[in-house]
Amino acid sequence: MKYEHGLFIYNGQAGDENIEQKLSQTLPILAKSIKKLTVIQTESIEEAKDTFTQYAEVADIMIILGGDGTLHACINSLAPLEKRPIVAVLPGGTCNDFSRALGMPQNLAQAAQAIVDGDVINVDIGKTNERYFLNFWGIGLVADTSLNINENQKKNFGVLSYFMSTLRTMNQATPFKYSISADDEERYEGEGVLILVLNGRFLGTRELPLPNVALDDGKLDVLIIKNSTLASFRELLAMNNPQTNSQQLTELTHFQARSLEVSALEEKAIDMDGEIDGATPDQITILPKHIPMIKFSNKVI
Repeated sequence: MKYEHGLFIYNGQAGDENIEQKLSQTLPILAKSIKKLTVIQTESIEEAKDTFTQYAEVADIMIILGGDGTLHACINSLAPLEKRPIVAVLPGGTCNDFSRALGMPQNLAQAAQAIVDGDVINVDIGKTNERYFLNFWGIGLVADTSLNINENQKKNFGVLSYFMSTLRTMNQATPFKYSISADDEERYEGEGVLILVLNGRFLGTRELPLPNVALDDGKLDVLIIKNSTLASFRELLAMNNPQTNSQQLTELTHFQARSLEVSALEEKAIDMDGEIDGATPDQITILPKHIPMIKFSNKVI
């Protein structure tokens, strides 16, 4: 057996009519590698958080069948603890952005096998006050998009609802004044429609064209987009080209840092991993290699 004790957790209140099928696609594969597998259906995010904390001392591995919101709750439960078990993700949400960053297949049976076959890496996480994020911290367009999501559209259209919300939000986007202090040395000031502090590289199922983003490099990637114009997104796409000189970009700013202080002239809602939580000003630091997670190299996106 690869693991002595595993926790398998899924959200019973997510309104998923196919949950029995999802369990049958994953549990038999996982059970072959885990001597004792505890399966728990939670009925709220709060119950999920309590379950993660309760089993952290006894479980070797925690397997989450859920989306980025459930994973966000898991990380916020485990991050303050001294003993942190391995975390594995089965893509059961709308976007599953961090499972994509880990190279996990988006087919559940393949993802379960990838958990069995994958390697363990120690992943960085971001910390702000007593809250934690795994994939991203953002203000401006990204937070406004989350606030503009229509829950009925999300239920009926899934990922498409995020793009519908983004289009609505872009039409209404107005630049805001910001000030960022990075590593207590560099200072960035100006106007923008979006500030992203990235640990992962996927957003709304799309891979951001930032070649240096890594889950375990001890650095956060900061991306500032000045305007919601075609020129801004052309420059963003150009960043995937190794010949692009980031110093010559006029519509966006990209840099790496280990700690940040972010403020805005007007208070801005903060989106962390797709969950609205708090408002500016905020202080952000990185906790290097803080959470052991299953990463699969032969990714199927």
